[in-house]
Amino acid sequence: MQQLEATELVRRFRDLHILVIGDAMLDSYLEGDADRLCSEGPVPVVRKTRELRIPGGAANSAANIRALGAQVDFLGVIGSDLTGTLLRQALRDRGISDQWLIADSSIYTIHKLRILANQQYVVRFDEGDRNAINHFLTEKGGLQTLLSHLNCLYAHCDAVLISDYCYGLFTDAVIDQLQDLLINQPKPVLVDSKALWRFQALPVTVVTPNALEALLLAERMAERMLECTTTGSHEHIDVFEMSELVQVEYVAQQLLSVLNTQYVALTLAERGVFVLDRCQHTLHVPAHPVAHANDVGAGDSLAATMILVLAAGGDIEEAARIGIDAAGIAVTKQYTAAVSQQELLQRVSLRSYASGLQEQDSRQELASLTSQLELARMSGQTIVFTNGVFDILHAGHIQFLRQAKQLGDVLVVGINNDASTRARKGPGRPINSESDRLALVAALDMVDHAILFSEATPSALIRTLRPHIHVKGGDYTEEELPEARTVQAVGGKVVILPLVNNLSTSSMIDRIVSLSVLHE
Repeated sequence: MQQLEATELVRRFRDLHILVIGDAMLDSYLEGDADRLCSEGPVPVVRKTRELRIPGGAANSAANIRALGAQVDFLGVIGSDLTGTLLRQALRDRGISDQWLIADSSIYTIHKLRILANQQYVVRFDEGDRNAINHFLTEKGGLQTLLSHLNCLYAHCDAVLISDYCYGLFTDAVIDQLQDLLINQPKPVLVDSKALWRFQALPVTVVTPNALEALLLAERMAERMLECTTTGSHEHIDVFEMSELVQVEYVAQQLLSVLNTQYVALTLAERGVFVLDRCQHTLHVPAHPVAHANDVGAGDSLAATMILVLAAGGDIEEAARIGIDAAGIAVTKQYTAAVSQQELLQRVSLRSYASGLQEQDSRQELASLTSQLELARMSGQTIVFTNGVFDILHAGHIQFLRQAKQLGDVLVVGINNDASTRARKGPGRPINSESDRLALVAALDMVDHAILFSEATPSALIRTLRPHIHVKGGDYTEEELPEARTVQAVGGKVVILPLVNNLSTSSMIDRIVSLSVLHE
């Protein structure tokens, strides 16, 4: 399938019909002003100025999908109480039918009441029994109604979003029914659950745990593995003692090894999202910086947008990037918020425009460099090329580049941009931005030209620049070098230089991390 532009994917949301199944909640906000203390006790007296009722939990995911332009069916269980009535009204106000909400008088609808005084949180009251929904389904006959609704709705939807806050909706029977439906009629499915192990066998597209949820699950899995092995035959891995960089990728790999999912997308709050697939390809999409972020419901916006992008025909990279765009909008809003399609279109359009300008600048820079090298070639000069990340510049880099320059007349250095560095090195890298790394290398006296490239290997850059000599460090052999054939195809040769004192940026970072741990 031809890759679609981000704006076209967002416009396609209007043609989609999504099923959301999960824990229905009502988020209430009581706002007021406080200018004195109560005479009955040392607490503020809050004079109410505003009251808001907003769909929360899985209901907020449904609200986001509807606000983003798609049709949505919301399947859940609530109580026959005032909170349930208010939630139904809040959903209808947002264009979402409440006909698939199953109500029972034995249940208190899940309710989170937040009280704010002078824009500051005073207290949050939670209402709702975690066992009541499960008891209703398993003991009072509610399960058959839920499964009947699920079968009906699944047949007519384009994709499914599972939003599990562990209030008892996802019984074994519900999960089994979902598994049968997905096997017989596969569709894009996103699972956002605080108990991912419950969905271990479910054949889904992507899971979106936050870092803490995933970390705890990975540690639990490691403990189980230890219990199942002979004493002393395996070393116990303490996930919490790892560096943050190693933690994220390790945890994602652990989840991918035990879950029947195509992708793991770890949400990292203000650091964005990290994606790992079954081919061990990694992607880190940083979050948009926000001065005063409100993260209530931002995960719901991310999940809703990701499943819409996947259902619209987008790949996981676009799903993650557009999902981060939506979350970046949500955190700028007060209270539990939904992101509109128009807001998201504006954000992705700006991102696409900025990316286009950057690509245009890169093309012009490459064209200029190619012309300069052609003049050097015509004058009989030897062009030497090398490449790398050059994250933390050290003595090994300097010595290597000096030796490379001695092999010819003009030294060109290709530098991995931030995206390709993250793909190679994992989340947390690079330490220094592409602009800083480019400036530092370009400032070295032995370097004649430095240029960024975005591919996994410098093959495309080599094909354009046609260097006489391509230089790499002694941690490679020519047979292992992916771009070796390209060098030969343009008439060049590969030269391998020995490493200097085994210095590497990765080892330096490891030493820095070790020293920081020792001094904590």
